[in-house]
Amino acid sequence: MDNAMPFPRYIMAHDVGTTGSKTCLYRIDDRLEQVDACLAEYPLTMTAGGGAEQVADDWWTAVCQSSRRILANSGIPAESVAGIAFCCQMQGSVLVDRMGKALRNPMIYMDGRAVAQHRKNLCHGLFRIGGWNGFKVLRSLWVTGGLAATPKDPLWKYHWVRDNEPDLFRQVHKWLDVKDYLIHRATGRFAMTADSANLTFVYDTRKGRQGWHAGLCHTFDVDMQHLPEVVHAAAVVGGLARTAADRMGLAEGTPVVGGGGDVTLTAIGAGCTDPYDTHIYVGTSGWVAANVEKRMVDIGNFIAAICGAIPDRYNYVAEQETSGACLQWVRDHLARDEIGVYLKEKAGKTDAREEIDHLYELLNQIAAETPAGSGGVIFTPWLHGNRAPREDAHARGMFFNLGLSTGKRMLVRAVMEGVAFHKRWMLEAVEKKIPRREAIRFVGGGAKSDVWCQMMADVTGRRIETVDNPQDVGAAGAALVCAVGLGMLPSFDRVKQMVPSRRTFAPEPLNRKVYDRQYTVFTRLYKNNRKAFAALNKH
Repeated sequence: MDNAMPFPRYIMAHDVGTTGSKTCLYRIDDRLEQVDACLAEYPLTMTAGGGAEQVADDWWTAVCQSSRRILANSGIPAESVAGIAFCCQMQGSVLVDRMGKALRNPMIYMDGRAVAQHRKNLCHGLFRIGGWNGFKVLRSLWVTGGLAATPKDPLWKYHWVRDNEPDLFRQVHKWLDVKDYLIHRATGRFAMTADSANLTFVYDTRKGRQGWHAGLCHTFDVDMQHLPEVVHAAAVVGGLARTAADRMGLAEGTPVVGGGGDVTLTAIGAGCTDPYDTHIYVGTSGWVAANVEKRMVDIGNFIAAICGAIPDRYNYVAEQETSGACLQWVRDHLARDEIGVYLKEKAGKTDAREEIDHLYELLNQIAAETPAGSGGVIFTPWLHGNRAPREDAHARGMFFNLGLSTGKRMLVRAVMEGVAFHKRWMLEAVEKKIPRREAIRFVGGGAKSDVWCQMMADVTGRRIETVDNPQDVGAAGAALVCAVGLGMLPSFDRVKQMVPSRRTFAPEPLNRKVYDRQYTVFTRLYKNNRKAFAALNKH
């Protein structure tokens, strides 16, 4: 395809996250235009010992159902869809047989069961760095630019299955991430994009040397036959197979582009394509990520660069385990009675997405009506542990400085402020390696909230910019990568102009003073309570 080509200029993008799959249909023109969006939800199962699993067929069913629904809603013919791409949660471990069938429920990024495997393979040796085997650490950093430093990394999930389910492990044909499993369901081809390959930490990320590294596979006891072909984000992996096309309601042979993980494609969808462009993401999880032109790692702050969607670019990422999930916790537990009444009254009148959106509108209204600082209450957003800048699976959330005058409204706002404090903590750690950015793009579902946008500006002291449909930037990134791969865009250089800033929030000086004082306390809370967290939560 080329720029002179007439329609079709539609792309279907699937953003497969922790709680559901969002399918978005885009028209590619002078700017990226979202035609329609559709959400299909699925469950998350928490298991004993820190496990977190999902059913692989649930992902595929959600993708197919939302694809058909969006075509029906939009009235766009299947033949007008020029290509599809996936943006998916990362750091999952999907073990499949020769037919591509998942052999067990995939262990997703939140799964922390592999403590024994992590300790056995990384935490022994005479020469130690930060408690890890020094030789393995240095070799991994040299080759991959990072390290599988926690039990939640896919490498140790791979070992957990081998150690605990040996009969099943003998049937493994390929080791995939979430997106790569869905690409196989769509095309019948086993392939993995470089960002997911990077996070196995047996993939060489050095420029000019990219590929599976036999030495690291030997060091970490990984069978190289289990590793799929690695493709670029914008590469056409294959055409949509007949069975997949029938289920999705699309035309057989529709090109399927490599796409990428949520972190890498969110950068594209946020319009952050130049060196050091930085974005803050608040979805179920969260992160701060910056584009860089070379590999970087900060072991002390648990931050590293992974391969980006743009060739020879990396995303320097600090992750937060629970971000928007904290507001969901507020919805389900602090305001449960009110929400129960609301849902009973609205039953059958609106769809689930409209109900959820309205509930969040009410919570945002409460937060907007509550003064900055929440009466001195501080919340720590570590409901499922912490990653950057202090990795600790035992850390938990807490409300600090409660008083007799503390009300539920203060708690609601404190949760949102706590997420913003943590983003500032990560942003400051990221900027130890890159130049300070005065303008930051804020994306994800959290960026739909004006009060959270203003809060983020006040807490960080930066100019916060948002884009159209900020909750769908992952899907937008997948669509833009697909457009580059199909030649509908000449290169990634065109992306920034297609994703302009729509609103800007400047810091308010009075709020800034309040937040600076509370932020100082916030950063001390983890250090002061680290041992208590371990005493209560270490098994």
